[in-house]
Amino acid sequence: MFEGFTTTCVDTGEARIFVRIRGRGEPVVLLHGHPRTSATWHRVAPLLVARGFTVICPDLRGYGRSTGPHPTADHSAHSKRAVANDVLTVARAFGHTRFHLAGHDRGSYVALRLALDHPEAVDRLALMDCLPISEHLRRADAVFATRWWHWFFFAQPGIPERVIGADPAAWYAPKADPRTMGEENHAELMAAVRKPDVVRAMLEDYRAGLSVDRADEEADRAQGRKVEPSTLVLWSTLDDLEELYGDPVAIWRDWAVDVRGHGIVSAHHMAEEAAPEVASALADFFSGATALSVRR
Repeated sequence: MFEGFTTTCVDTGEARIFVRIRGRGEPVVLLHGHPRTSATWHRVAPLLVARGFTVICPDLRGYGRSTGPHPTADHSAHSKRAVANDVLTVARAFGHTRFHLAGHDRGSYVALRLALDHPEAVDRLALMDCLPISEHLRRADAVFATRWWHWFFFAQPGIPERVIGADPAAWYAPKADPRTMGEENHAELMAAVRKPDVVRAMLEDYRAGLSVDRADEEADRAQGRKVEPSTLVLWSTLDDLEELYGDPVAIWRDWAVDVRGHGIVSAHHMAEEAAPEVASALADFFSGATALSVRR
């Protein structure tokens, strides 16, 4: 995986973030979802480099090979705002004060928070397989609770750590087929989920989502804040986002000044299952942005 990429760690003060990077063009930061690591981008990232971008793939705080602070009672140590600040620090560590940003699944919530809090840093924003957390919860019904039950299970104190910790490989195996995601990507994921600290951090991500992150989003809406950078929304047509909510772009229009989007024929982990289509959609969208100052 990631032939020609450099790996390093960036100390953000609260966290130590593992990063993969390669390229000499406009910077693109790719944020993975749960329970993946930056390795989920192993098929997309080289295609973006080939299109002339510098690609930066961090493991989110506490995920994979990144470390973070101990959980806090209010879950703010793993809030999307805290993780977004990590990402901003990582980009600046490589000399980029402005960059394109894409997030998938949980990473999309981080990307949303970064774009809301630091619009000056994000040139163009791509959000994949997501709605704002508060929009999910506002629409939550029995169907949502049945299909997305893990949100509420992960939020319970202590119980999911014990359940998952009993056999983490078996817990994550049903949605981690090495033939689909790639052998090395699969091996990296399995190594990560066998670490109790990683599992705890991933659960804190969800606990923050239902508490401090939801409150932050509701405050944004009350203040009339919207995403200022041009936004692309992508979703997996073989997953259930469109089935549950109809056209996701229609919902995102309440959150972004300039938004467009379309489905990708794929199951949920689209970067692994439909890499050429994802890379093409991202590259075409990001190429339409104003040229950035590039560190060479």
